[in-house]
Amino acid sequence: MTRREITCFKAYDLRGKLGSELDEDVAWRVGRAFAARPETRRVVVGRDGRESSPALAAALIRGLTEGGADVLDLGLAGTEEMYFSTAHFGTDGGITVTASHNPIDYNGMKLVGRDAAPLDPATELETLAELARSGAFPTPPQKGEVTDFAHARATYAAAVCDFVDAGALAPMTVLVNAGNGTAGPAFDAIAAELERRGAPLRFIRINHNPDASFPNGIPNPILPENQPMTADAVRRHGADLGVAWDGDFDRCFLFDASSRFIPGEYVVGLLAQAFLERHPGERIVHDPRVVLNTRDVIATAGGEAVQSRTGHAFMKQKMRQSGAIYGGEMSAHHYFRDFAFADSGMIPWLKVVELLSLRGTTLADLVSDRMTAFPSSGEINFRLDDPDAAIARVLTALEGGAIARDDLDGISLEYPEWRFNLRRSNTEPVVRLNVESRGDADLVAAQVAQIEGLLGGERA
Repeated sequence: MTRREITCFKAYDLRGKLGSELDEDVAWRVGRAFAARPETRRVVVGRDGRESSPALAAALIRGLTEGGADVLDLGLAGTEEMYFSTAHFGTDGGITVTASHNPIDYNGMKLVGRDAAPLDPATELETLAELARSGAFPTPPQKGEVTDFAHARATYAAAVCDFVDAGALAPMTVLVNAGNGTAGPAFDAIAAELERRGAPLRFIRINHNPDASFPNGIPNPILPENQPMTADAVRRHGADLGVAWDGDFDRCFLFDASSRFIPGEYVVGLLAQAFLERHPGERIVHDPRVVLNTRDVIATAGGEAVQSRTGHAFMKQKMRQSGAIYGGEMSAHHYFRDFAFADSGMIPWLKVVELLSLRGTTLADLVSDRMTAFPSSGEINFRLDDPDAAIARVLTALEGGAIARDDLDGISLEYPEWRFNLRRSNTEPVVRLNVESRGDADLVAAQVAQIEGLLGGERA
């Protein structure tokens, strides 16, 4: 087979524009290359609800089976269903065809090895990419077979529900917005299992059915312009909280009863509380962008905070190394030791419901105190002509007064009453700023303005 230039391999996965960067030939090549990995006999495959996903998944499966691997086909499924099945059923790897929250003319793949562990970017993923490009695939002794594995969803739903004591949950109305992505069918299986276990929860579903045309826009609730749909529905239906997911539902986003969006850094604190409530003394992994609230929650609850670089591969590696029970990023990725150290968009809202039930309080009351105690700017992006020079200006002006500097992920400088993290993008001339303080929202605003002036760019 002739060599083909393939540009859709990124740092940890595949993403590309349909036709020009990703097509069925590329999907087939990825399948053949993945099957050629050492001792790859069984592979889990799932796909999201995009129009292109069935054909890409079929080509991927054909490549896997022609490469000698047996395929357990989940069909329409979320990324976390692939993670779970890969680990739970002891397969040699897993792949989900998904573009998550990317534009409608994109698609991609998320790939893992045994136990749902991320592929090492510098070795495993690069080897896979080079083999897919070269087309020099080994000839297997025989073709693999495909097994319909849609029944795995029931096992997955039971495992998710095991994270809470369903009978101890308080009566609550939860509005859920699947965004016409992949979350709907998996959520229904979880809701049915919760009902079977006696959970007194009432659910209101909006945009629930998968729809490849995305009539309500690409589901990406972290964008402010996408939040009013869920917020308005929470208020209209009088729900106790709202939940919204991205396209492949490996991230979830929360809204309180007043329809307020809860920033991700405070959700990390909530989940740290939820786990330490039942498992005191455990380790919790967090990313370095916004940390003051998370560290305070963990220390107060008797846990141990462990910092990791941002990104799922780093977070999962740090969790495996430390044995942490939970890890969270402000970007709404949440990872769980008892879920193969993988991220889930379903476990977080369930754990928050359990925490509210145990405390006998509301999400608004639980979060408001934390937001007042540790106000945060949220992540602000700046587009710059020369990011390195801009960052140097900030350091020259501000490093002298800092009591601590941390270069684990970008640059973090800490002062007695406030802290900031500044990171540059790996793919574009953008830097990302987060500022937080100990109880002083005006200080946060003032320091954002000062750093913005030093950077000298435009908000992206």
